[in-house]
Amino acid sequence: MRALRAIAALLALAAPAPALAEGLYIAAGQLLDVESGELLTGQCILTEGERIVRVETCAATPGGTTRVDWSAYTVLPGLIDLHTHLSDTGSSADLSDPLKTSPVDTVLIGARNARVTLEAGFTTVRDVGTYRGLTDVALRNAIAKGLVPGPRMFVAGAYLTHPGGGGELNGVVPNDQLPADMRLGVLSSPEEAASRATYLFDHGVDFLKLMATGAVLAIGTEPGEPELNEAEMRAAIAVAKARGSFATAHGHGAEGIKAAIRAGVRSIEHASLIDEEGLLLARAKGVWLVMDIYNGDYIDEVGTAEGWPEEYLRKNRETTQVQRDNFRRAVELGVPLAFGTDAGVFPHGLNARQFRYMVANGMTPLQAIRAATTNAAQVLGRQADLGRIAPGHIADMIAVQGNPLTDITVLERVAAVVKGGIAVR
Repeated sequence: MRALRAIAALLALAAPAPALAEGLYIAAGQLLDVESGELLTGQCILTEGERIVRVETCAATPGGTTRVDWSAYTVLPGLIDLHTHLSDTGSSADLSDPLKTSPVDTVLIGARNARVTLEAGFTTVRDVGTYRGLTDVALRNAIAKGLVPGPRMFVAGAYLTHPGGGGELNGVVPNDQLPADMRLGVLSSPEEAASRATYLFDHGVDFLKLMATGAVLAIGTEPGEPELNEAEMRAAIAVAKARGSFATAHGHGAEGIKAAIRAGVRSIEHASLIDEEGLLLARAKGVWLVMDIYNGDYIDEVGTAEGWPEEYLRKNRETTQVQRDNFRRAVELGVPLAFGTDAGVFPHGLNARQFRYMVANGMTPLQAIRAATTNAAQVLGRQADLGRIAPGHIADMIAVQGNPLTDITVLERVAAVVKGGIAVR
């Protein structure tokens, strides 16, 4: 914790004072109502502080506000990515990179990642784990205080995982020789699950990340194999519920996914090898699937070229297409789906590349946009604040050239961003 306090002090010295949200009157060329799917013309959005006050037919600029001319653009709510790893070193051929990177450096890397993510139009993210425990809490707090630019963050603090499991830094040194901050979530029983979860909430996390199965990008684990058992997950989830929060589960394999759903998670990350029973169970329970169907191509292309471990590449080949097939089936069955990319596996800021994969695998453009706006806000429990351009909502919005309902790739080229009523770019 001493290192994390030092991080905050460094960021405070380096950053300008937080900007204050002045009232804006944003004139939209076209405004996408993500609930109705309508593209509205002649609309202006009035903000006051961080909130939207009115959406109305454009008129004279109200006194005390600044008019923003987005008449050449289509305007949408700020995008939400539910599966990022901002406060981390990213994937590479060097397994030891997270260990060689100090907590302070990890947060500073995260500050860079946060800026490019925000500039790409993602005004909110759920950060679902870091090897350097609680560095994501420090980054979230720095952003919230205006010390560094970045998206609004909801953070997990650490992975709740078995020794040597998918949330451990395996294959570098014996795991019991890793620094304590890299093992904050390691557990072997329901009692330890509750204890670890309590510790994380006491140290500022927003939700829990459970490793229900092995991982693609972890040495010595297999994606199809269950890891945390149902009793361990139930114990952690009970703590989360007592704190007014929730848990999400990393789950590739079908049996681990179903155990996590039965245990009471709100969402499943990846869901690569989910079976029909799991899809129907998720639909019946209202559990969201957050399926990162872009990054398999990145891992195969860049990971192969850069010499990532063959174990990674093999597991990625075994899961990429079946995950996309299962995504398509989930769309057909009406399983709840929300947007998450696993950014950090690929470079931050490229998050919107996933939209084209979602459309290619069964979604309409509007469904894909809803996955990253209204649906994602529901997963966070923040549908009253986020995911829409509507009175009372936080003033997060982006501007793009073209019509995303006919060409979803325009979301990869964001022209302007407002977060919390403040113009970012």
